[in-house]
Amino acid sequence: MGPTGDSARLGRFFGVYLLYCLNPRYQGRVYVGFTVNPARRVLQHNRGRKKGGAWRTSGRGPWEMVLLVHGFPSAVAALRFEWAWQHPQASRRLAHVAPRLRGEAAFPFHLRVLAHMLRAAPWVRLPLTLRWLRADFCRELSPPPPPHMPLAFGPPPPRASDPGRRANPSADTEPQPDQDAVTHCSLCERALQDEEGPLYCPHPGCPLRAHMICLAEEFLQEEPGQLLPLEGQCPGCKNSLLWGDLIWLCQMGTEEEEEDVELGQEHWTDMLET
Repeated sequence: MGPTGDSARLGRFFGVYLLYCLNPRYQGRVYVGFTVNPARRVLQHNRGRKKGGAWRTSGRGPWEMVLLVHGFPSAVAALRFEWAWQHPQASRRLAHVAPRLRGEAAFPFHLRVLAHMLRAAPWVRLPLTLRWLRADFCRELSPPPPPHMPLAFGPPPPRASDPGRRANPSADTEPQPDQDAVTHCSLCERALQDEEGPLYCPHPGCPLRAHMICLAEEFLQEEPGQLLPLEGQCPGCKNSLLWGDLIWLCQMGTEEEEEDVELGQEHWTDMLET
């Protein structure tokens, strides 16, 4: 596993959350939504529809954001996850999940659906994090999340403080090349000059710089039937790397997304059916 941890995941944020109603009149109700800013979003829900909240939560607060799934590669991927979590019986990927049982409360039902979603394609291949914002609501999922999906507690880490700089862990220890110089992919040796977001190995001193597709193909040699890698060995320093960590490092320092994020900018994983 690479050296990046929770504090390193500071780039673009796309999350899907679970709200729990604390109002005695509506206690036990839940709501699933999408956000790029969890703290702001829960405030909007509690301030009502006129302040940006949803009509299903307006006037029924207070609401508490108890669970957050984040690490999606794009807003579209997160929105598709949100839709499937809201409508499991309409998703072909979740046809095996039994409908809500008689007497089953909304909260355990949504956790049951989530447990199966994290084990179903295409989400099982994504570098997601399951984050409990309220530890007293924490429950074990059955089936448990895949090993590459970490369990976290508390609010997500703050965004990068220097939005003008794309992450390159070796930038502070190596001389910077001339801006006009052409760098090359360590794997295919083609130019990286026009590449958006080449991948860098986070280990100090490792020279690896590669096109995303080139490194994905390298990692997938051990899993020839898959489209999205989970982890692999760095061709440069031979350390084990999580694919999700590489993507997050690549995305660090991009412009802050707003709630009305441009959905037309799709990621290639958005083509995977839900």
